Amino acid sequence: MYRKLLVLIAMLFAIVGLIVGCSGDAYQPIPKADAVAVLMPTAGNTISGTVIFAKSGKAMRVIAEVSNLSPGAHGFHIHEFGDCRAADGSSAGGHFNPDNSSHGAPNADPSHVGDLGNIVADESGVGKLDLLVARPDLEGPNGIIGRSIIVHADPDDLKTQPTGNAGARIACGVIGIAR
Repeated sequence: MYRKLLVLIAMLFAIVGLIVGCSGDAYQPIPKADAVAVLMPTAGNTISGTVIFAKSGKAMRVIAEVSNLSPGAHGFHIHEFGDCRAADGSSAGGHFNPDNSSHGAPNADPSHVGDLGNIVADESGVGKLDLLVARPDLEGPNGIIGRSIIVHADPDDLKTQPTGNAGARIACGVIGIAR
C-alpha cells in the first residue's frame, strides 16, 4: 500500500513538472520560419503583428506577436482563403476546416485544422502566442500556405459552432512561404 502511494505521488509530481515545464514560461528559441503572415488591421482597427509557422516533427509551431489589441483574449484562427481585401476581413472565408469537423480547442478532438484558440493581450495591448499544433501542415489537404490568419475582437469560447463566438475580425494576414 505504501509503495503504491509513493508511486502515485511520484506520478503526480511528474505530471505537474511536465505541465509547468511546458507552460511557455521557459525560454524557447524562435525556430526558422517555414511560413509567415504579416497581420494588417481591418477597417477601424490599428492591429499589427507577425505570425510565423515552423514545422516541428509532424507538428506545427505557431509563434505570434500582435500589437494594439484590447487587453484580454482574442480568437485566433487560420481561415480558408488567403484574401484579406474585404474591409471587415470577410473575404478570408470561414475557419479552415478541410475535414468538416466541429469547432473546438487546438489539438482537441473534434476541432478544425484552423482552430488555434486565443491569443491573450496584456495591459499594454501586446499579445504573444507560442503553440504547438498537430494538424496544420505546409502543403497537402491540411496545407496552410495561401490561407489567412485572423485575429478576432472577442475570445473564442472553444465550443460554439462553427466559430467559437469570437466576434468581428480585427486583423488579417495571408500565410506565405517564409524566406
